[in-house]
Amino acid sequence: MGRPLRADAARSVRAILEAAEQVLAEDPGASMEQIAERAGVARTTVHRRFANRQALIEALAASAKRQLMESVEDAHMDTAPPLVALHRVTANVLRIKSVWRFTLGHPLADTPLTEAIWSEVNVGALDFFARAQHEGFLAPDTDLMWARRVYYALIDEAQHGGGADLAPDQVRQNADALATLVVDTLLRGVGPRG
Repeated sequence: MGRPLRADAARSVRAILEAAEQVLAEDPGASMEQIAERAGVARTTVHRRFANRQALIEALAASAKRQLMESVEDAHMDTAPPLVALHRVTANVLRIKSVWRFTLGHPLADTPLTEAIWSEVNVGALDFFARAQHEGFLAPDTDLMWARRVYYALIDEAQHGGGADLAPDQVRQNADALATLVVDTLLRGVGPRG
């Protein structure tokens, strides 16, 4: 691993990554020059920090992974009461996915690192659902793989608003309410309450 970046270089990299995420979410075919323009830096600065587009995408994946993993860890999935952990992780993931729409949701951003992210998330989700089932929050005969798929679909629907993408700031501002809706739908369905 190289030396840590100076403060001004670190700010420049952060600005480039933020700009790249925004620009690529809007237009996955955007050029490095468009990213530099949005970041407010010279194109040569982008190329000095990232040798090519793939290197930039890999840096996006590393940043997204770090933030996603921090948001999952913050939910204390293995120790917090299951309902608290499920709500917290859902709200956290909605917030992170609203920031990283390109990196965490676009096939062009698929890298070995993003595959590792989802593998780790998938295993953690199954472990959590097994714990929730053991503690009586899921029926004893629940197919945990199916429960995970339904949960992911609900998160996707919450983020995309039934096909009409919500603006990222709308998702972030309403993450707790959306998380409540996701958790309630997952655990109780949409049938009448008895």
